[in-house]
Amino acid sequence: MRLHRNLVFAVIDGLHLIFNEGEYADKVVQKLLKRDSRWGSRDRGFIAETTYDIVRWKRLYAEIAEIKEPFDRPKLFRMFSVWAVLRGIPIPDWNQFEPTPARRIKGRFDALSKERKFRESVPDWLDELGVASLGEKVWTKELAALNEQADVILRVNTLKTTTPQLKQFLTGEGVATQTIPGYPHALKLVERGNVFVTQAFKDGLFEVQDASSQLVAPYLEVSPGMRVVDACAGAGGKSLHLAALMENKGQVIALDIYSGKLKELKRRARRNGAHNIETRVIDSSKVIKKLHGSADRVLIDAPCTGLGILRRNPDAKWKMEPGFLEKITRTQQELLADYSQMVKTGGKMVYATCSILPQENRQQVQEFLASERGSEFTLLREQQIYAHKSGFDGFYMAELERK
Repeated sequence: MRLHRNLVFAVIDGLHLIFNEGEYADKVVQKLLKRDSRWGSRDRGFIAETTYDIVRWKRLYAEIAEIKEPFDRPKLFRMFSVWAVLRGIPIPDWNQFEPTPARRIKGRFDALSKERKFRESVPDWLDELGVASLGEKVWTKELAALNEQADVILRVNTLKTTTPQLKQFLTGEGVATQTIPGYPHALKLVERGNVFVTQAFKDGLFEVQDASSQLVAPYLEVSPGMRVVDACAGAGGKSLHLAALMENKGQVIALDIYSGKLKELKRRARRNGAHNIETRVIDSSKVIKKLHGSADRVLIDAPCTGLGILRRNPDAKWKMEPGFLEKITRTQQELLADYSQMVKTGGKMVYATCSILPQENRQQVQEFLASERGSEFTLLREQQIYAHKSGFDGFYMAELERK
C-alpha cells in the first residue's frame, strides 16, 4: 500500500481536531470527507477508517511512540508512523516523518500488549470501573469486542418494502448484503460502503441502525392504533421503527429537549413515509404533565455512558470523565421517575440504554421499582446484550407494566 500525502494530511488534521480541540470523531470525519470531491470511495474509506483506528488505539500508540498530550503535529505523525508500521505499510520519505525504528515499535507493541489497559487502549479509571462492574473475565472479553470494527447494519423500512425486496434492490445498485438470523428486518453489508448515496436510501427503504438497537422498538410490543411516547427520541431512529411496527396507525409522540434533533427526525420521517409521528420539544415540565396517564407505551431510551457502542464512537472513552457515571445515573433515575407517569394503567414502559454497566441498567430499574413511583410498576422482563456474545453493540432493555 502506498500512502498519499493529501490523504495522510487529512487524517492528521482530523486527529488534531479530535484530540486537541475536543471535536467529535464522527463530525470531524464528515467534514474531512467533504474536503476534496475528487476523492473516490477507496480514498474516503482510508481517511475514515484510519482516523477511527488511531482514535481507538490512542493510548497504545502514544505509549509505543513515547509521546504525551497535547499532541502537536510532529507527535501526531509519530503516532501515524506506529499505525503504519504495525500494518506493514512503508513510511514515505517525507519531511514530516522522523526515522522510524520499526523493530522498536513492534517490540514495544508486544510488551505493552501483555497489559489490558494498554492492549485495549483505555484510561486506567475506565479499566478499573469495568473490572469492578463486570468482573475480570467478562470485562476482558467485552472490551476486546468493543474494540473491533462495527459492521454496517441496515434496518428495512417495512412501511415501504420487505427484507427480500430491499436485498434485491441493493444488489441491483452493486451493494451486497446478508440477512442476520434472529433479526428479521436487518441486513448486514458484505463490504463497507457509502449506502447514503444509493437510490434505495433516497427512497426511504432503509435506515442505518445496529442490530442490537433494532431490538428495542419491538420490546415495547406495540400494535397499530396505540399511543406511544418516545421520551428521549433524539433524531428518531427508534421513533421511525415504532411507526413502521404500528403500520402508520395510531400515534408516536417523539419528545426531546433538543429541537434540532427533532427537526432532523421530521426530515427522516418524510423520507420514510412515516406519517403518524408527532414531535414535541420538552421546553418545560408542562409537556410531560399533559401526557400523564395517557400513553399505552413509553420508551425511555436514556442518555448513558455509551460504553456499549465504543466500536462506533471510540472517542467517547477519551472524552468521558471519571465522575460522569455518577452524574448520568442521577439523570437516568430522574427520567424514570418523571417519564413513567406518562404510562396509563395497564400500559407498558421500556427503559433502554446503550451501556453494559449494571449501574446504568439493572440497578437503575431495581432502584426505580423500590421508589414510591416505581411501586406502581412490575418488571416483566429484561435483557442485557453484550458485544462479545452477540457480535453487535452492547445494549440493555427492561419492560415494565403499570399496575
